[in-house]
Amino acid sequence: MLCVQIGLAVSVGLIDRIGADGAAWLRLSWAGVLMLVIVRPRPSEFSRRALLDASLLGLVTAGVTVLFMYAVARIPLGTASALEFLGPLSVAALHGRGRGRVLWPLCAAVGVVWLTRPWEGSVDAVGIAFALGAACCWALYIVLTQRVGDAVTGLNGLAVSLPVAAIATTVFVGPSVIPEMTPGLLIAGIGLALLLPVVPFALEMQALRRLDAAAFGTLMSLEPAFASIIGLVMLGQRPHWLSVLGIACVIAAGVGATRSSGSGSVSSDVEVHNEFERPGTRICDPQPTREPCS
Repeated sequence: MLCVQIGLAVSVGLIDRIGADGAAWLRLSWAGVLMLVIVRPRPSEFSRRALLDASLLGLVTAGVTVLFMYAVARIPLGTASALEFLGPLSVAALHGRGRGRVLWPLCAAVGVVWLTRPWEGSVDAVGIAFALGAACCWALYIVLTQRVGDAVTGLNGLAVSLPVAAIATTVFVGPSVIPEMTPGLLIAGIGLALLLPVVPFALEMQALRRLDAAAFGTLMSLEPAFASIIGLVMLGQRPHWLSVLGIACVIAAGVGATRSSGSGSVSSDVEVHNEFERPGTRICDPQPTREPCS
């Protein structure tokens, strides 16, 4: 989580130079190149349906990355992260049991109100809309991740989805951002891609081998808090005290939704599923038999 949020904070620092879409393109393009070089996926390992799902996963990855960068260009990192987390939280809550199906979304809704404080009239509605759009893409990402994780093994799905994401962002924002690139920025992009997603991915794989799925999912629910701390330390973003309470509500809702959707030990299926997570983010598995893994 620390690597993820530092990577995002560095991306925020690039926004003034190359724009939100430029920062997103730099991350995704290098991540796509690195995964192709490291994994070298073979077409024979994909069915037609698996290749289609992996490609759709790449498009959703591009959407969530670009939308989130647009969001953090307008609103604090902690607020954007908490709003984006509503995507996987909603999926987990829908697959919860008992009162949790109502309680945890309600807790999250209270948190959102405290985060945005609409009664003050100073909320950046566009930034919030971008963050909520990223949340919707993240929820779709969960569904597609499940399909790809069931269809292919190892890192092959990620080695297709990330290059597709890189191509998609190049098509839509490349003409405006590529002319702004300098050798220094391109080299910095390699380090940024290592921070997000290469190093977090490797650490997640090691964590999943040592923690059960419920414990891992609960820990990952703390990510909005990490985002607020990094936003304060690296970006000087001091959260309002109501924003702190709002983030706490979202975290509590995430923990509760993860727990109410079931618990268990990490199986090999869960480990394979986790290998297709969106770079720099965490997901809750929508199926009760395969626990929310991050």
